Amino acid sequence: MPKDAPPRWDRRMQQRLARGEAAALGELYDRFASLVHSLAHRVLGDESAADRITREVFAYIWENPDAYDPKQGSLRSWVARVTQSQAVARLRQAELGRGSREDLERKVASATAAARADFIVTSMPAPLRAALELAYFKRRDYRQAAADLKISEDEARRRLRLGLQLLSTANTLPREDIAPPGYGGSR
Repeated sequence: MPKDAPPRWDRRMQQRLARGEAAALGELYDRFASLVHSLAHRVLGDESAADRITREVFAYIWENPDAYDPKQGSLRSWVARVTQSQAVARLRQAELGRGSREDLERKVASATAAARADFIVTSMPAPLRAALELAYFKRRDYRQAAADLKISEDEARRRLRLGLQLLSTANTLPREDIAPPGYGGSR
């Protein structure tokens, strides 16, 4: 199943959830459970906590399908935002009293940026992701990436530049407690 769902799919899924179709929740879970779990794990660093957040996110979606507004973005982005908000709230709760408020906020900011970077990489088009993976994991420069991908050097530079520009936004997004209405602000 493709990762990038068309907006029509998003709207139909929301309608099916609003009607209480259990099969819709199963389909949504199949499509997004790995995303939810990996983002929660990235923020919390704990497998069992990520499992709990995964269950909580899908329970929230089941109980609040109208919280998603297709005009605000894709269902995938909304699910990621709900996940991030719940995971960050859990992190804050777990870290309460374990150091200064500044330390907690640094840890939250770092975990949020890391989760955001993971989401950006998994959401970017495959050609950009392939170029970045070659550069990062295999230490290829743009010339070597171009040869490996069988594209021009200019195209390899363009893909790497665009991929890095997308990744650079991981630190510049609003904090989770400033989320737009219906986008999983702290509960």
